[in-house]
Amino acid sequence: MRIGLQVPSFTWPRGPEEIGPRLAEIGQAADEAGFYSLWVMDHFFQIRGVGQADEPMLEGYSALSYLAGVTQRVRLGTLVTGVVYRHPGILVKTVTTLDVVSGGRAYFGIGAAWFEREARGLGVPFPPVKERFEQLEETLRIAKQMWLGEVAAFHGKHFELDETLTSPQPLSKPHPLIMIGGSGEKKTLRLVAEYADACNLFARVGVNEIRHKLEVLRGHCEEVGRPYEEIERTALGTVNPGPGGIAASDFIEQCRELAEVGIQHYIVNMPNVHEIEPIKTIGREVIPAVANL
Repeated sequence: MRIGLQVPSFTWPRGPEEIGPRLAEIGQAADEAGFYSLWVMDHFFQIRGVGQADEPMLEGYSALSYLAGVTQRVRLGTLVTGVVYRHPGILVKTVTTLDVVSGGRAYFGIGAAWFEREARGLGVPFPPVKERFEQLEETLRIAKQMWLGEVAAFHGKHFELDETLTSPQPLSKPHPLIMIGGSGEKKTLRLVAEYADACNLFARVGVNEIRHKLEVLRGHCEEVGRPYEEIERTALGTVNPGPGGIAASDFIEQCRELAEVGIQHYIVNMPNVHEIEPIKTIGREVIPAVANL
């Protein structure tokens, strides 16, 4: 099993002046500890469940580009970009740029978006959910066309592009891995089967629910003629390693249970990530122990 690290909060003890250097330290520590991937959210206001809306939040792709410059191996992505935030052509160009400057380490994480407050607050159109899913599918089609190197028009219901030109092309071949976040059985997992290289589910729902969602995904793959094993199955969870938190043995057992139902890549966030030592602990005690799960 692969282990990834998500950094969803930048509310650290010394305030905004600490964000840049501490984020670099986190990225370097994760890289050295053997984490497979490193993620930030693509939000502009902090989200409920993590903090208050007015707590510090970085723009996702700027943060990832910064992390690309201080790391060497870890893969980088947003978990996940809301489709409404950027025009598809600009978004694909942004992800391509991250892939090029990182040496081919970008994921393209995307979903249908849900946080209406930040969209309305910043003046971003936030259409009904049906339309957002239509936009998501068109964005995925645009990404595929741009990354094929096909310079042609794209005519969709929501987006019109005269020239799907992107130069340079990504270093990742055939393109950055496309991850769709979400667990909706009728639309989201169907789009995963048709367009994505990876799915992302919430670990908090439990292994039985994850098993069910993956069986739904398998069914969609069969319907569209896609090998299920082509899709990387990932889950997102929260752990708190160290004194008073989860023991390494319990974390390893959690990974084992997820692996048994089909998860291959477990991405975790840690409330105490800024202390750095938890990253090193996972690198020493967990990552080697779960590598062959």
